[in-house]
Amino acid sequence: MDLTLTIFVLVYVAMGVGHLPFFRLDRTGAAMVGAMLLIALGQIAPQDAWAAIDYRTIGLLFGLMVISAAFGVAGFYDFAARKVGALDVGPKTLLAVIIGFSGIFSALLTNDVVAVAMTPIFCQICLARRLNPLPFLLGFCFAANVGSSATLIGSPQNMIAAEALNLSFNGFLRVAALPSLIGLPVVWLVLVAVYRGRWTLATPQKTATATALPASEDLDRVEALKAGLVTLAVLVAFVATDRPHMLVALLGASFLLVSRSVESEKLIRRVDGDLLLLLIGLFIVNAAVAATGLPQQLLSALGDIGLDLNQPLSMLVVMSVLSNIVGNNPAVMLVEPFIRNAAHPEALGAAIALGTGFSSNAVIFGSLAGIIVAEQGGRRGIVVGFAEFARAGVPVALATLLLAAGWIVWLG
Repeated sequence: MDLTLTIFVLVYVAMGVGHLPFFRLDRTGAAMVGAMLLIALGQIAPQDAWAAIDYRTIGLLFGLMVISAAFGVAGFYDFAARKVGALDVGPKTLLAVIIGFSGIFSALLTNDVVAVAMTPIFCQICLARRLNPLPFLLGFCFAANVGSSATLIGSPQNMIAAEALNLSFNGFLRVAALPSLIGLPVVWLVLVAVYRGRWTLATPQKTATATALPASEDLDRVEALKAGLVTLAVLVAFVATDRPHMLVALLGASFLLVSRSVESEKLIRRVDGDLLLLLIGLFIVNAAVAATGLPQQLLSALGDIGLDLNQPLSMLVVMSVLSNIVGNNPAVMLVEPFIRNAAHPEALGAAIALGTGFSSNAVIFGSLAGIIVAEQGGRRGIVVGFAEFARAGVPVALATLLLAAGWIVWLG
């Protein structure tokens, strides 16, 4: 038991810090090494390790990643970002458009994929238009986290929670979409207040990339249309049928991978294999720890102080805190074994989605979208520091979490 807990603690230290201290081992590496050690040292049987991996979540996420990748290969993300950035509108209106665009696309496609594809373009557009890029990048990031909370397919943690709670696409949408939609104008209002009078660049940029956009990718309209039709078909199947989500997503991905004009390797290259391996490793690590009985003791201790994970409002609080310590996906995976057969699955699913999605805007490392925006901005001379992020992110997170708490109470 002591060895299992030691490995577990080290893995989740890496989840929170971003790497294992004193080693060049990132989150994915830590999860995989932890899982392999637990198997190799006999702390979990190989067959139990395989059984612990939720293939439904992994399959669903892989299928949706391929579908999202098809839009990238077709040049759609580049095309759409440039169209938004070229609108002849004022800064506040442009911010509203970017927030709405980010929120909607993050709800329909995996939010991390959208962030990776569009952040570089928005950086260049802001610099070319002599706009202060910070409110626009933060708005894009915050909206991605808030908007992705609306649907079962918006983020990996939503998929994990939905599979554990056996939620339908419609059921998830019914309890999570409205607060996510209302949260988008909240993001806009906070950013308008925080960046009042700071919409333009104070000093000329010295780099060539600050005044000129890089060459755009050509939009392959046929492939973009194909990806759009497959996405529409997948969404219709989610809404209108009771077919397993994983099978629907994999079927859609299969249609896109078999093509006469686009090599399958181009699509697969854009799949986030690191995230899939991270989840696989954490499934095994968490299963090994669950077998020790310690999580059940901790759950009982939480109940003694009034935090019952089967109560949606308590879950909202736990997820809001935990996701900013270890990350969204690890946080949900920690509580996943204890929410099966819940009395109020839809309300509990909403609490998990809104708690992880809304709270992750407080700090840069609260979400992968925040990390992506900070790293991509830094490569282009745009400093998105911890304090600057939190200056807007903390009020956004608090305001939207208050909205979520009111919604959860209303759901009863």
